[in-house]
Amino acid sequence: MALTPEDVVTKQFQHVRFKEGFDPDEVDDFLDEIVVEWRKAIAENEELKAKLAAYESGETPAEAPADAPAEQPVVEDVPAPVPAVEQPAASSTDLAPAAASAGIIELAQRLHDEHVAEGKAQRDKLISDAQAQAASIISEAEARGRDEVARLEAERVSLEGRISDLQQFEKDYRGQLRGFIENKLRDLDTTGVSAGA
Repeated sequence: MALTPEDVVTKQFQHVRFKEGFDPDEVDDFLDEIVVEWRKAIAENEELKAKLAAYESGETPAEAPADAPAEQPVVEDVPAPVPAVEQPAASSTDLAPAAASAGIIELAQRLHDEHVAEGKAQRDKLISDAQAQAASIISEAEARGRDEVARLEAERVSLEGRISDLQQFEKDYRGQLRGFIENKLRDLDTTGVSAGA
């Protein structure tokens, strides 16, 4: 696949479901494609530099030395070495692959910057949402706590009133019971005295 700068600009990644961002495998695959195309451009650039050097030295391409760098094979994980070839002046042939490479780098950098800015914006939004939610939860908990304290205070007052009523009832009941028992004892004494007489 010939990768163009427009492909880099228009590339869409799938959003993952359970976290923010893009699918790392899809991004890695696309970056691998960029590396392959970039290495092809570098190899083509080196080949053109070799041809230019051969033309400038007066040789034809068939007469070019055998040790002139040929198109290098593309290796996925190892970057292709870029030999330094001095040239007296830049020609329009050299500028095309270099400009394409610079364009790809610039587009990749711009995409990177956009994604970083978008990530920072999402981070800030998530933080502000979380802070707002935390403040809401805290205020709800405080309101619930105040309601619960008020309810318990009312219940305490009610129980204290009931305890006071029960203590008064106990006092009255003891007084009545004492009076009843004393009356019965007097009755017994009176009955015992009259029976003894």
